[in-house]
Amino acid sequence: MPTTTQREPRTALGLMSGTSLDGVDAAVVRTDGERVLALGPALTLAYPATFRVRLRGVLGGDAAAGDGPAVVRDLTLHHVRAVHDLLAGHGLGAADIDVIGFHGHTTEHRPRDGVTRQIGDARLLAAETGIPVVADFRSRDVAAGGEGAPLAPLYHAALAADLEKPLAVLNVGGVANVTWIGGDGTVIAFDTGPGNALIDDWALKAAGTPMDRDGELARGGRADAGVLEALLAHPYFGRPPPKSLDRDDFSIAAVADLGTADGAATLTAFTAHAVARARAFLPAPPRFWLVAGGGRHNGALMEALGAALEAPVAAVEEAGWQGDALEAQAFAFLAVRSLYGLPLSLPTTTGVPEPLSGGTLYGVPE
Repeated sequence: MPTTTQREPRTALGLMSGTSLDGVDAAVVRTDGERVLALGPALTLAYPATFRVRLRGVLGGDAAAGDGPAVVRDLTLHHVRAVHDLLAGHGLGAADIDVIGFHGHTTEHRPRDGVTRQIGDARLLAAETGIPVVADFRSRDVAAGGEGAPLAPLYHAALAADLEKPLAVLNVGGVANVTWIGGDGTVIAFDTGPGNALIDDWALKAAGTPMDRDGELARGGRADAGVLEALLAHPYFGRPPPKSLDRDDFSIAAVADLGTADGAATLTAFTAHAVARARAFLPAPPRFWLVAGGGRHNGALMEALGAALEAPVAAVEEAGWQGDALEAQAFAFLAVRSLYGLPLSLPTTTGVPEPLSGGTLYGVPE
């Protein structure tokens, strides 16, 4: 991603509430919208278990109905607390941050129907923090015919400016997505399939735990070959990119008749083999795969990825990146790009007809 114009660097704070429903990630980045000039502090503020249940309850539905408005407000206030905690914990104040990049929380993502919804009150966030906010990163892309996702690839490319290529950055959140970066700067990205979402849902249902910590459940079981084959027969995996998924496009129903450990092993294998299927759509085999997102903490999944991809696989920390902060950093970076009118998405990342900017700026009320 070559720099064509020197722009004034800005200090941005990015916020991300991911499809895993675990909490708010917050991170500070110094950038001119093209180069990553410095990485600042970061933190994760976990959602209380009761709020996770409430948040899950508005997924796929109307956030203006029932408990929805209260969930939107409480979600935003969790983000406000994350901002205050991050700044106070590092001796910073609102005056040290030029802009907040606020993704909100995706409740529904059906780009083929022209629908992508992220909840969160950007005006309230700006008022409570005293910092201008850029939000609504996806809707313009979807309105133009794009998938609206993934949006982190341009940040991945900026971080990887000095790394050997081609390389792949695999983000395993609730949904998994890949960014392929070529030696000539080409960036290709798309969702590969489920990430942690199905594994988490199964662990909660079958074992009463919110996740399969380090893959302990999966290690105790064996993947069911027939169920795995049926899952991989889904037409999504044969469809060329650009393409993206909603968290709930797949369900745990396929493993309902399996034991707890075998179900976990099957869903772990499903995530890994779905990533392997994605290789057919990459221009050249990546020299290595860098894994971000919560999935990199799952040892069983990392082993499954290494076996399925038949290539070096490592957590992004091995490249010196901050894995837990990566998506929040991406939205800090994208907020600055939005301020400068730079593209947030490309035809090769979301399928928009041409490079497209986006985001809406919310100022601090006087």
